Amino acid sequence: MANPLSDISGEASRRAPRPQPPEPGLNIVSTPIGNLRDITLRALDALAGADRVYAEDTRVAGKLLNAYGLSPKLHAYHDHNGARVRPAILAALAAGERVVLISDAGTPLISDPGYKLVRDAIDAGHPVRALPGASALLAGLAASGLPSDAFHFAGFLPPKSGARRNRLSELAAVPGTLVFYETGPRLAASLADIHAVLGDREAVVARELTKRFEEFRRGPAAALAAHYAEQGAPKGEITLLIGPGDCAPPDAADIDAELAALIPEMGVKGAAGKLARRTGLAKRDLYARAQALKDGGSS
Repeated sequence: MANPLSDISGEASRRAPRPQPPEPGLNIVSTPIGNLRDITLRALDALAGADRVYAEDTRVAGKLLNAYGLSPKLHAYHDHNGARVRPAILAALAAGERVVLISDAGTPLISDPGYKLVRDAIDAGHPVRALPGASALLAGLAASGLPSDAFHFAGFLPPKSGARRNRLSELAAVPGTLVFYETGPRLAASLADIHAVLGDREAVVARELTKRFEEFRRGPAAALAAHYAEQGAPKGEITLLIGPGDCAPPDAADIDAELAALIPEMGVKGAAGKLARRTGLAKRDLYARAQALKDGGSS
């Protein structure tokens, strides 16, 4: 195999850490999300010294391995064959093998298969360790300009608007930046639903991270929705980030006042639903309060 440290010369080379083959157990290895140079030396060591490597798509994994002159035993592990393949992996772990799990790009288990394998390996008492590296959600967050002290990664939003709005309602009160993965064809509609449910929050579309045509587009959710509706679906992998809203607990008097203003226009059910989406409060509680206000009660 090619030495990962071969391009380091002189005194620095003599002082650099020696290659470290992976230890026996399940090694969860991060791979580049686009730029093949975003591979860690430790990841190269693990791939070179593995008894077997499991990848979501062996064709994609093969391109990475070929780029670095590596040829480990490569096997497929994905959602469709997981139940059948997991026993073989657990048997390899029981035999003391060095097993590496990678995804198509980035860190395994982040919107990729692998959770059940990790859980089963832990339950069986096998060592499980993560070798960190590239991650689209962290790269997007770091360069977004949105608050990064608290964030919530929610994977992909549902493809249909109704389910998507329900999911966004559940996330409305999260006290931090929201991070999603999204597809180009759904981006404009998702941003429109975000505006409708969460309000005109700051948003960032991070596209093709680490690749040649990397792009960050920032602005209010409504403006970004209009841009992509007019320009059409963008190409490439997309990380969508939404800034936090006002997460202070709503005052009961303010809630009553807003419900009272909405009931004549939208009815009890509509008023409760709209306020639930905006505040993240339980719709059933708001419905009960709205009904009491309509009936003239004050309790």
